[in-house]
Amino acid sequence: MVASEGTVTPTIIDDPANITGHWLQRILEANGHDVEITSISREAVGTGQMAHNERYKILYAGDTDGPASVVIKFPSPSEESRAAGASGGYRNEVNFYLELAPDLDVVVPDCLYGAVTEDSSAFTLILEDLAPARQGDQIAGGTDDQILIAAENLAGLHAPRWGDPTLGDIEWLQASGGDAIAYVELFTPMFIERYDARLSDDAKRVFTEFGAKVGNWIDREPSVHTLVHGDYRLDNLMFASAYGGAPVSAVDWQTVGVAAGGRDLGYLLGNSADADDRRRHEPEALDRYRAAMTAAGVDLSADDVMAQYRHGTFQGPFITMLGSIAVGQTDRGDDMFMAMAERSAAQIVDLEALDVIS
Repeated sequence: MVASEGTVTPTIIDDPANITGHWLQRILEANGHDVEITSISREAVGTGQMAHNERYKILYAGDTDGPASVVIKFPSPSEESRAAGASGGYRNEVNFYLELAPDLDVVVPDCLYGAVTEDSSAFTLILEDLAPARQGDQIAGGTDDQILIAAENLAGLHAPRWGDPTLGDIEWLQASGGDAIAYVELFTPMFIERYDARLSDDAKRVFTEFGAKVGNWIDREPSVHTLVHGDYRLDNLMFASAYGGAPVSAVDWQTVGVAAGGRDLGYLLGNSADADDRRRHEPEALDRYRAAMTAAGVDLSADDVMAQYRHGTFQGPFITMLGSIAVGQTDRGDDMFMAMAERSAAQIVDLEALDVIS
């Protein structure tokens, strides 16, 4: 349940140290919990690029049905990353949880509270703590099982709003085209110059050609659109651990938009494992996605899915270049972006997807 503005006056707290037990108690009460909080403690969690997450452990007086912990999201402490989030990402994520998530079947954490400033520069988002589920590892890559269940989970996002013309009526939900052409043309030479010593010749060739022909990618996108996550990858997925948790849950909805569903599918498979592993599980992942979409009422042929998938492979270079240049540079971030660049380039070469934009 999301606390209504009439129950809890919207407050934006962008410093984790300023969260108090009293304020958090009011949020929990607005969500139907009869609680008295005696103390809270916090620890940083996750590896977010544009935002910062903290887990708040909660102690209560007496027996209660209140959660033992919650995760609260804040703007990034990095000025560069915070500026990237302020361009619309913070607004998108809060509004996704408040307005869209309740009517979708994709597995996401429950939202207890969300508020964002009008200029999207600051926000507060309180979410269900998904522990003992664990975050995927973008650099190490995922297991076949993780990637297969993540592909199935996408149907819960794509199917409910597949081809829905009313998505265009949601003012804050920008289409995923927008200024993409200008950004990609600007960022491609910057990206290749920054990472020249670490990029393979194939990756340089694929990224350079994408930068030159991004307009064709936008123009030739499959015509049926839906809600897309936009950054549906391992670091933004939580998986069950040996101690429990849902099989998979999707988090970090700052890049939610309207586009062809193949963008999420191509991006997931292209960035989640090295080429040999992807080649092994790729056919089954496409089959499982198609079956899940059919079960949800969207009848797609194998050719439909492959066409969406090949076009969607370029979401890899698109997000990798924009993300690496827009957010603050870190050693882990560089390692992650290089893994994503090489994996997505190999995927594009394997599928001869450059033909799609030629």
